[in-house]
Amino acid sequence: MAKRLLSSSSLNYCRTLLKSLQVTDTGRLVQCKRFLNLHEYQSKQLMLDNNITVQKFRVVENADEAKNALKGNAFTCNEYVIKAQVLAGGRGKGHFKQSGMKSGVQLTKDKEKASELASKMLNDYLITAQTTADGVLVKKVMIAEALDIKKELYVAILLDRSAGGPVVVASPEGGVNIEDVAKTNPEAIFKFVIPFDNGDLDVVLAQEIAEKAFGFKDSALIAKAAKELCNLYKLFLRIDATQIEINPFGVTPDDQIVCFDAKIQFDENAEFRQKWITSIEKENIESADPRELLAKEYNLNFVPMDGSIGCLVNGAGLAMATMDIIHHYGGSPANFLDVGGGVNQTGVENAFRLITQDPKVKAILVNIFGGIVNCEIVARGLIAAINLVNVPLVVRLEGTNQESARELLKTIPSIITADDLDDAAKKVVRMASTVK
Repeated sequence: MAKRLLSSSSLNYCRTLLKSLQVTDTGRLVQCKRFLNLHEYQSKQLMLDNNITVQKFRVVENADEAKNALKGNAFTCNEYVIKAQVLAGGRGKGHFKQSGMKSGVQLTKDKEKASELASKMLNDYLITAQTTADGVLVKKVMIAEALDIKKELYVAILLDRSAGGPVVVASPEGGVNIEDVAKTNPEAIFKFVIPFDNGDLDVVLAQEIAEKAFGFKDSALIAKAAKELCNLYKLFLRIDATQIEINPFGVTPDDQIVCFDAKIQFDENAEFRQKWITSIEKENIESADPRELLAKEYNLNFVPMDGSIGCLVNGAGLAMATMDIIHHYGGSPANFLDVGGGVNQTGVENAFRLITQDPKVKAILVNIFGGIVNCEIVARGLIAAINLVNVPLVVRLEGTNQESARELLKTIPSIITADDLDDAAKKVVRMASTVK
């Protein structure tokens, strides 16, 4: 049976968590291999190899390949979409550092123009809201068939603790952020628990999803959608995924079901039986955001975001709570950064080096709850790294040696201390709003 997913905050938490992190039952953050995130072409190839319908596409790495990919009748479409393949969001609104070309996503009906656009993107740096000011080097470009979409739907398969297993989250409102749908129209989001008594998604349940969540009436369309859902679930199990999100899950004008874009996450603990992941990780390191490479080097758990308030926190749960309270008071976090329970002075300094690489950061909030972590050690790290910080810095320290830590911070006038998390969030949001 379908259950309506009414809590937008729970859905937001679930998607953010599954998109970027893996958390144990005790809430301790496990180091996440960010380079297991897939490029769009890699997700499409996975789906294609597993009998899931996707657009026709080619991947090119140089100008000759771009030209040859569209030569003759081998790859002919009414319209082409050309996409820079980088592990950063906001490609369509980005721009290229060297050429100045706007947008990492281009459309054209001209074959020659398509190959020219692909060649122009290659070996240039794409700058988006989620990259540094230097951008990310584009080493591969995907040229795909551009299809019209009559109806955009949303579907995701993910692990759900409350259900004790995998669920399908589906909505008739796709093509937009699902968090926005959850906030404005929660009745349009459905959750279906998948019985774990056999290896496949039951066809009857898949048809129920197509009817109830997508609103399909036509039996042929229901059958097509059910087939895609069943194949997506087979892929989910086959690759030890923790999340497969298709947005949009589209209906074309001729009533074909196409998976236009996919976000796929894996259980890294199953890597021993998913040997192909190793090659994916090596390939993706080359095109990763420089901040993520630094995070890997510094052994920090880091996820870049779109906001203006940098966060330095110890513990995954506290980090999520910190981001929530920043949102609550009208701010927006620029990152998720968990320095872990064993952080030392060097770790704090490295965390600041990472945060200050982001030109969007207008203020920084340090939120430390000292249990395993000694607040005094963190305070000394903050003082040692203060020269790296050129934006307002708000600090909340509570727990082991908090009083001596606060006395140390008083020696640095530019550090703004807070009595509690509420006070810290209000102050950092106010500070970020005053910085131009």
